[in-house]
Amino acid sequence: MLSQSRSRILLLPIFRRTTVSPSAALPNNVTYLRPSPDELLGQHLLDIIQRRQLHALFQPIVHMQSGEIIAYEGLVRGPSDSPLHSPLNLFRVARANHLAREVEYLCRRIVLERFAELKLPGKLFLNVSPESLVRQPDGVQGETLGYIHEFGINPANVIIELTENQPTYDYELMREAVLHYRNMGFQIAIDDLGEGFSSLRLWSELRPEFVKIDMHFIQGIDHDPVKLQFVRSIQEIADKSNTLVIAEGIEKAAELLVLRDLGVAYGQGYHLGRPHAQPAKALPAEVVKVLGRNGVAVYPQRAADRNAVSIRKLLHEVATVPPSMNNNEVYEIFMADPKLLIIPVVDGGQPLGLVSRFDMLDHFARPYQRELYGKKPCALFMDPKPIIAEADTSLQDLSRRMADSDAHHLFNGFIITDGGRYIGMGTGHDLMREITQMQITAARYANPLTQLPGNVPINEHIDRLLESATRFWVCYVDLDHFKPFNDVYGYRRGDDVIQLTGNILAKHADHGRDFIGHIGGDDFVILFQSEDWEARCRAILDDFATAITDFYSNEDRERGGYISEDRQGKKVFYSMMSLSAGVIRVEPQQFYSHHQIAARAADAKKQAKKIHGNSLFLDRRMQSTESSPILNA
Repeated sequence: MLSQSRSRILLLPIFRRTTVSPSAALPNNVTYLRPSPDELLGQHLLDIIQRRQLHALFQPIVHMQSGEIIAYEGLVRGPSDSPLHSPLNLFRVARANHLAREVEYLCRRIVLERFAELKLPGKLFLNVSPESLVRQPDGVQGETLGYIHEFGINPANVIIELTENQPTYDYELMREAVLHYRNMGFQIAIDDLGEGFSSLRLWSELRPEFVKIDMHFIQGIDHDPVKLQFVRSIQEIADKSNTLVIAEGIEKAAELLVLRDLGVAYGQGYHLGRPHAQPAKALPAEVVKVLGRNGVAVYPQRAADRNAVSIRKLLHEVATVPPSMNNNEVYEIFMADPKLLIIPVVDGGQPLGLVSRFDMLDHFARPYQRELYGKKPCALFMDPKPIIAEADTSLQDLSRRMADSDAHHLFNGFIITDGGRYIGMGTGHDLMREITQMQITAARYANPLTQLPGNVPINEHIDRLLESATRFWVCYVDLDHFKPFNDVYGYRRGDDVIQLTGNILAKHADHGRDFIGHIGGDDFVILFQSEDWEARCRAILDDFATAITDFYSNEDRERGGYISEDRQGKKVFYSMMSLSAGVIRVEPQQFYSHHQIAARAADAKKQAKKIHGNSLFLDRRMQSTESSPILNA
């Protein structure tokens, strides 16, 4: 809280000179003192601080497997009828009027006090800016801990959530501050991973107990393979660094299930609970039901791009400096361009090293460093062993080099050369993005005609279903008389039929539960988790029977088929194309690999093809003593 004497000083009005418009009734050239809009808001903010007119809201953080609320994030709002109701406006005005520290500490006090009053279960995520963490002003050292003791809260139940609003370069001070808080019993979380200025480096430097993934990568993850791979990569890093991941911004059940299946520990978002002054202590029943649902989410797929990509695609033209340029001059280059992070050092076209903005600022922030080294050559501060690669190097080869190198190369990037001469730079971020896309596309072998996933992702999904120990149905779909149709009507018309089939399968599947794959040629598979799979299959057969007639000539439609030659060259009459669908039901622990399932599904398809016309066959072996029924469509 502000002291009484400081409050009186801050409440003194601040004025600026303004000239009354000549069109006004008062005489011309008369100057009056009138507060500016920012100054008025500053005075309004002071009134809010003195009267403690901020109020706390709490949003639940949920365990993704159990559905239990394990923590709440404390949030603050200004008065509802005030232009400072929004926290963005509140802190913007606070910074403009040099009141950010006062506002932040008042927010902490109000959140902690209200959390204790409500007796909420679990932990509290308390927002703290990195600036306040490293710049403890006089008289407030340990103030947060004092609040906690005052309200009877266990420090072990409070997580300091670092919310990044501007670049943070002094990582040494950050590490010291985090150690200070940990020694007091607090844990650390990093907010908005992937959105901030340097959140990946913060993770590397501070080793927090929790990281929150920015909502941009969460919303729509159920149909965006790039977001899926980003979160999967973050989860893999988290597993190896003993960090727990929290997904922010969950707004749909489909997003929730994908994140649960990726192994993300915790979730937060409107679908789980909105910020509220008196938040619920348990999730809504429908959300608990979704989390407890057996089965797996269907991951989004993407078409494969088999074209080899070189690192030339990542080339950025970055101006260089000679090794003789002194450190003061290099420092001024960085200061002139806030977005510039790396400067290559090149002599006669030959790359020698890289000067990092972080290293330069770190050196010059220390006492007497600039006086001692400012006029010395920049080669003194450069990394003399950067990663250098020729422009025709493949993305895969460079990514392997990066993985085998020290971590700082990921942040510094790499030099690209042509015939050994410098031509530009590439960033670790761009490399990660391209490799992520390649991992999605190249590993999945999507069919180029239908854009449906092929054998690799089909087998991956079957394995996930087997691991989940859930019941599902495998439907193997095949076109009857497709080859002679191709011979008569041509491959272009045949391709159109293949695409038609894929579209009909997609139309009748539940894309949140049912996986559609294109094995190759005229063979497809649907992995159903929908209990109404049979009705969906019959709708597929009906739609196909109606649509396929448009692909024949009037003459062939009238006689119900067409004439083509068989392998011996004889004229043979073929009926119009139809679909055969063989289905097996898979019970938990019945099969142990996708190979077993593929063999059994192929047998069911063969049985379906023995039936004339559009047909559906369910293989009931190992399910009961009933004979295997044949269901005609």
